[in-house]
Amino acid sequence: MARFFDVHPVDPQPRAISQAVQILRDGGLIAYPTDSCYALGAVMGNREALDRIRQIRHLDDKHHFTLVCREFAQLGQLVDMPNDVFRAIKAVTPGPYTFILPATREVPKRMLHPKKKTVGVRIPDHPVVRALLAELGEPLLSSTLLLPDEEEPLTDGWEIKERLDHAVDAVIDAGECGSEPTTVIDFSSGVAEIARYGAGDASRFE
Repeated sequence: MARFFDVHPVDPQPRAISQAVQILRDGGLIAYPTDSCYALGAVMGNREALDRIRQIRHLDDKHHFTLVCREFAQLGQLVDMPNDVFRAIKAVTPGPYTFILPATREVPKRMLHPKKKTVGVRIPDHPVVRALLAELGEPLLSSTLLLPDEEEPLTDGWEIKERLDHAVDAVIDAGECGSEPTTVIDFSSGVAEIARYGAGDASRFE
């Protein structure tokens, strides 16, 4: 059974965040709120959690996983960004955007797109995620909590707990956080291509 943490959306309780992070460090998989919708999260090198996310979401090996970062210093260690791309990303972060970029050697190969060697990265703007990332001290391997054959991501903490009680190790509920996934911008070719329209305004990348 998954642990359930009911936290304040703006000022999350440090004890709950600390306990959730310990579950992550112990190899657990969590469901957590972001500035776009709920997501599944684990520590970056957790191979078992990666497989569990694939199983929950029925993903193939071409799916772009996302590394959720607290700040640009972390982001720069994980992906290669020319100066113009760096400026474009910095202009809209933190926020509900995911950027696909060539990965550095810091990123485990199992996370990468098999042909492109790319990975998704983002810096979210949500107090709960930022508290998690601050306590964890490293990026979070992440994927939108969108179940197979469903149009909309799950948005209610208790429903997530009921439906994924034996599939995840913890659920962090901070109330409503929206049902629209991030806008995905693919910079892997060197220019911005909109791979998915979502919560973030895509007009500056068109």
